[in-house]
Amino acid sequence: MATYQALAALPGGDPGPWGDSVNISYDQRDVLLYAVGIGLADLGFIYEKHPDFAVFPTFAIRWGGSGAPVDINLIPNSPGPLTIDAERYLEVLKPLPLSGSVSVRSRLIGVHPRGKGNGFCEYESVVSDAEGNDCIRMVNGSFRRGVEALGDIEPFDGSGTTYSEKIAIPTVSPTYTTEALIAENQAHIYRLSGDYNPLHIDPDSAKFGGFDEPILHGLCTFGHCAHLLLKAICDGDPGRFRKIKVRFSSPVFLGDTLRISAWQDGPGRVIFNGAVGDKEVVSNAYFEYE
Repeated sequence: MATYQALAALPGGDPGPWGDSVNISYDQRDVLLYAVGIGLADLGFIYEKHPDFAVFPTFAIRWGGSGAPVDINLIPNSPGPLTIDAERYLEVLKPLPLSGSVSVRSRLIGVHPRGKGNGFCEYESVVSDAEGNDCIRMVNGSFRRGVEALGDIEPFDGSGTTYSEKIAIPTVSPTYTTEALIAENQAHIYRLSGDYNPLHIDPDSAKFGGFDEPILHGLCTFGHCAHLLLKAICDGDPGRFRKIKVRFSSPVFLGDTLRISAWQDGPGRVIFNGAVGDKEVVSNAYFEYE
């Protein structure tokens, strides 16, 4: 059990300081492995000799939060509250090179209460290429459960910025619908991009986490949403991708069929949700494009 001190962590509600940049190198194999890990079959993302070979726009999502300087006396982490990946936002400022080195800088931007005993922390990360150009901006939001007290948050609304918002789904028929079957080995492939959490492959670990069987990585679900929408709306052209934001409402399992429904919400923007059968698994989500 732990106490959060949001106002002390983010005095005046301003973002916290940027952490030291984390240098990350990746190669063609990493790009290809990520693409097949999120279920892509388009040759432009999975065949390095294709004339339009490109890095899929959400490739950098795995680096969100890297190097964030957080005072654990103010914002406790493990072995404090249980941390649950809840929401993700990614914006493309400039396409990533096909391989090379990038730097990632991160900072805490918001801490808010989410009901009794729950905190919600958000971190902003920016990925820059070797020339110093900002390429990707991301925000990752996580629930911190089992919080003994929200300290100086209560009775306030929290401190800092939030990208979390409720997005109502229209009552009319969706503008676009698309779906993908999640392969029985999808999590086995995705984990090779660096997320080796046993929850996604080991039945005993899944049961310990409260699931009957291993679940798909949330960021793999995120990637599926992105590529399904890009293909349905933009003919798969990565140059038209601008930003995507999702909330993970419920886990996706191997063998599930993920159905995406999207509604036009003005030029270059749709709001969408994801479902498996009658169960909503992705909510409060939007995708923007050119």
